[in-house]
Amino acid sequence: MPTLFRRLAATLAALLLSSGLALAQSKITLAVGGGSCLCYLPTMLAQSLGEYDKAGVKVEIVDFKGGSESLKAVIGGSADVVSGYFDHCVNLAAKGQHLQSFVVYDRFPGFALVVSPKHSSEINSIKDLANKKVGVSAPGSSTDFFLKYMLSKNGVDPNSVGVIGVGLGATAVAAMEQGTVDAAIMLDPAVTILQGQDKQLKILSDTRSQKDTLSVFGGEYPGGALYTRADWIATHEKEVQALTNAIITTLKWIHTHTPEEVADMGDQKLYQRLIAPLVSDDGVVTSLAGIMIFRSRK
Repeated sequence: MPTLFRRLAATLAALLLSSGLALAQSKITLAVGGGSCLCYLPTMLAQSLGEYDKAGVKVEIVDFKGGSESLKAVIGGSADVVSGYFDHCVNLAAKGQHLQSFVVYDRFPGFALVVSPKHSSEINSIKDLANKKVGVSAPGSSTDFFLKYMLSKNGVDPNSVGVIGVGLGATAVAAMEQGTVDAAIMLDPAVTILQGQDKQLKILSDTRSQKDTLSVFGGEYPGGALYTRADWIATHEKEVQALTNAIITTLKWIHTHTPEEVADMGDQKLYQRLIAPLVSDDGVVTSLAGIMIFRSRK
């Protein structure tokens, strides 16, 4: 009996070890819809902190211009999971495509409809955007959804507005500074960078705080999330749990460290670009609207 028990124990240990190695060796391609945006900080920071590795998955991050492009990657099979906006799951459900979010990390959408300083004299309201060119991260992205919603809400035919893909980071800021678009849907840190350059910057709509989000949408509106095809989730439960654990651990880390400590992690240039423009005098990660967009997991 002792010999049989030892053999069973050895077999069980081998199975557990092989199972653990299989998960540790799992490689996930994670598509991000604009890694230079503050809204995706938890995804990018988790890599620098080594949280994906600690959770047992090897993650390769592929950065796209906007959420629509990262969505295409996961639908087409070149990526496993998207770090993007939750509303894509809702939008495609209406079209019979089943996407599922498994962790949401942003409290608010963080969108701001901003007027280019070059065109501020001619645009004073959303109604003035008719027949204008408006930038979004990429056509078909969540920024595009938000633009169309705001236009319709204010009685402007979305088809009367030219939608231009300008990205989310430096390219978006440059397009606004040069006036190649009349306005744009932007997110931090780009919004705060422009506000630092132009104190009279016009913001026609803002969802960087709970109050403004409720005012615009009439209710809560989830922002950034990890999502993928429902069939992939069904066959990769361990990987899904590992990614979830990594993001939640990173959110806790963000809420217990200063912006300077975040900036010092891993890719110095990336986090200086994301965090430095948003640091208030008291050392809290904020935008000029005084918010922290990430969900607290204390």
